[in-house]
Amino acid sequence: MRMTMALTATLLAFTGAAYAQTAAPAANPLDTIPEKMPFSTPYGAPIGLAKAQAAVAAAVAEATAKGWPLNVAVYDSGANLVAFARMDGAQVGSIAIAEHKARTSVKYRRETKVFEGAVQNGLNYILSLDDVIASRGGIPLVEDGKIVGAIGCSGATGSQDEAVCKAGAATIK
Repeated sequence: MRMTMALTATLLAFTGAAYAQTAAPAANPLDTIPEKMPFSTPYGAPIGLAKAQAAVAAAVAEATAKGWPLNVAVYDSGANLVAFARMDGAQVGSIAIAEHKARTSVKYRRETKVFEGAVQNGLNYILSLDDVIASRGGIPLVEDGKIVGAIGCSGATGSQDEAVCKAGAATIK
């Protein structure tokens, strides 16, 4: 009996020492405090109809050249729909998605690709944020260093949607 107790005590001491020597878990990257505020581009005056329509026209021209029938939405800096186009043959389900991408992009001041990347990297809490869509194809429209709106495209793959959005966003200086 004494031998069993001594053996048990030795085993416990050894396993406790081994447990204490294991490396501490890595710090949670979400606990890192950045020096500067990310995604802090200030909001500007809302994009006007003419500029919103020009962005939509440029996006539609790019999508037409590629043969990709898409839905394209432009929202202003207050997250209100300003211009929209549904190309012939674009899927109906993507109407709301294009709008959602533009709205998310302007509300959170970043490309929706950021949310997609976060979810793909296991940061699933992103999906609990209000009005987020974690799919690329939403891009802020920046003029004179201020966000005046955002453009969202949907109906193809995420990378195709994103490419078309970039063509529309390039019209804003």
